[in-house]
Amino acid sequence: MTNKTSNQMWGGRFAAGPDAIMEAINASIGFDQRMAAQDIAGSRAHAAMLAATGIVSDSDASAMREGLLTVLSEIDSGTFEFSTALEDIHMNVEARLKEIIGEPAGRLHTGRSRNDQVATDFKLWVRDQIDAAVTGLEALIRALLDQAEAGADWVMPGFTHLQTAQPVTWGHHMMAYVEMFGRDMSRFRDARARMNESPLGAAALAGTSFPIDREMTAKALGFDRPAANSLDAVSDRDFALEFLSCASICAMHLSRFAEELVIWSSAQFRFVTLSDRFSTGSSIMPQKKNPDAAELIRAKIGRIFGANVALMTVMKGLPLAYSKDMQEDKEQVFDAADNLMLALAAMEGMVKDMSANVENLEAAAGSGFSTATDLADWLVRALNMPFRDAHHVTGTLVALAESRGCDLPDLTLADMQGVHGAITDEVFGVLGVHNSVASRLSYGGTAPANVRAQVARWKGLLK
Repeated sequence: MTNKTSNQMWGGRFAAGPDAIMEAINASIGFDQRMAAQDIAGSRAHAAMLAATGIVSDSDASAMREGLLTVLSEIDSGTFEFSTALEDIHMNVEARLKEIIGEPAGRLHTGRSRNDQVATDFKLWVRDQIDAAVTGLEALIRALLDQAEAGADWVMPGFTHLQTAQPVTWGHHMMAYVEMFGRDMSRFRDARARMNESPLGAAALAGTSFPIDREMTAKALGFDRPAANSLDAVSDRDFALEFLSCASICAMHLSRFAEELVIWSSAQFRFVTLSDRFSTGSSIMPQKKNPDAAELIRAKIGRIFGANVALMTVMKGLPLAYSKDMQEDKEQVFDAADNLMLALAAMEGMVKDMSANVENLEAAAGSGFSTATDLADWLVRALNMPFRDAHHVTGTLVALAESRGCDLPDLTLADMQGVHGAITDEVFGVLGVHNSVASRLSYGGTAPANVRAQVARWKGLLK
């Protein structure tokens, strides 16, 4: 493909080429070439429709469609020469098509504009990324389900304010993230359904006088329907904003989990051991094993949040319909999508490889008076005590245990009866951490039976 110093696609209106600065600021081919497959798919669908409606001949449409496949093969093989003088992926493809098939290439743009063309390409690209994100989330959820099933009975501390609150099971903690990432999957699917309207055929902003069949091109490209308003179709970037919004929430969930893995793998906690594949050493401290993958996932959210804010800022002041500002809609979406997929893959790998240190988890689960709530609940059930009174009695017993440097189960019955005389030795049956988690059978509770039921439910949903 020959580089041109002036853009001949413009015709006679601009006889001289832009200077180097204008060419640099105006060109988008450096990044929008990522949409080549979507651009060619849209053009092939458009060419087929032009023939079906009699706007171009069957032979011209056939030449266009075959020539476009040749262009795609050149791009895929790396032999295609992109030109900044031709500005964008659309002009680059069309210019090369003309070199391949000659005069019929000039008919391809009949009944459309670059405005609806780029909206279609970008929407197809974002739709593909949503599908990829859903696939990545499903893989991560399956890895979490494996961890939850293996550790349905393992006890660990549950925290509020990062302080020991009540015992939970490892499986229950893993299933909390299954629910979070499940909502992410649902959000992406909702966004996909909402965006699945075709802009193609909206032309520059007002539609076209050619007798095009927008239903045909929409169906060919996997859209549910054509967009109903031509002005909106070329102005809309809600699909990209919604993708970034979904990606931001998902990245926030990944970051929260990454933060827990950083804490859990520390020498102070030793709750988990991360594999060497997702850790690094120190250049000076031989004892160190750093959770770098988790830390990098935690940092990715800044780029993804930033992309969301950047595109919101680009779009917030634009009148209808297309403005050149909208060329700045893609780079941040591309970057966010790349980093989201990388973070999902890295988290899946860490979850698959990590080992829970069951003994450390159980030892920590029983510390910090974690069964105090179980004691209060027992006082309510066994002694018919109002909960606020039970809360006070339990607090007194916690203070007593703390003063003696022991935990609640280490107090004697006499100690407890000194606080409240009606307490019996049955109370010790609820103070063990395994008894505590087994008793939490309310729907959504941490009991091992609940965890196994939720694992089975999710496996059924994923089928």
